[in-house]
Amino acid sequence: MHIKSAEFVMSNSDVSKCPSNTLPEYAFIGRSNVGKSSLINMLTGRKSLAKTSGRPGKTQLINHFIINNNWYLVDLPGYGYARVSKSSKKIFQKFITDYFSKRTQLVSAFVLVDIRHKPQPVDLEFMQWMGENQIPFSIVFTKADKLKPKAIERHVDEYSEILLEQWEEMPNYFITSSSKYIGKDELLQFIQDTNDEINALRKS
Repeated sequence: MHIKSAEFVMSNSDVSKCPSNTLPEYAFIGRSNVGKSSLINMLTGRKSLAKTSGRPGKTQLINHFIINNNWYLVDLPGYGYARVSKSSKKIFQKFITDYFSKRTQLVSAFVLVDIRHKPQPVDLEFMQWMGENQIPFSIVFTKADKLKPKAIERHVDEYSEILLEQWEEMPNYFITSSSKYIGKDELLQFIQDTNDEINALRKS
């Protein structure tokens, strides 16, 4: 997929106010310091489409970007470690769960995980919640340029071992690095293939 256009559409905390058309949506979510904004900017080829910050928890709204005028990239607030009050955290955690449970346009989510670290309970718990609620998702391992191939393989295996204790198979996953553009083509191809399948079904 070649991204010709990527434009900000809206930010809000109310799922009912999200775009009303039927274009497919792909949501990106992860811990507050996982490199989500950098990944979005890398995928779209726009250096400042999503705001990056040294302060975790910067994204606290549902952000819609329209890509090539035919699908939405949705930037969701990070979970865990956000430097906000408990009351504020409860509010935006609620609209995260509302988004996933009510947004029928959602085709797939991408759960971002920092490949440098061993499996974290907060990530595993969120994936479990996604699975229990039958929300399709892929794991996106970020910051792969920080590790050697053997270490990357070992960390992915650790996730696989834990997830397969309760799952029939390992979720689809991608290895990425925003600074080295690793995984960009594979991730965009996945979105393109999925959109093609949706269009084919609509025409049949």
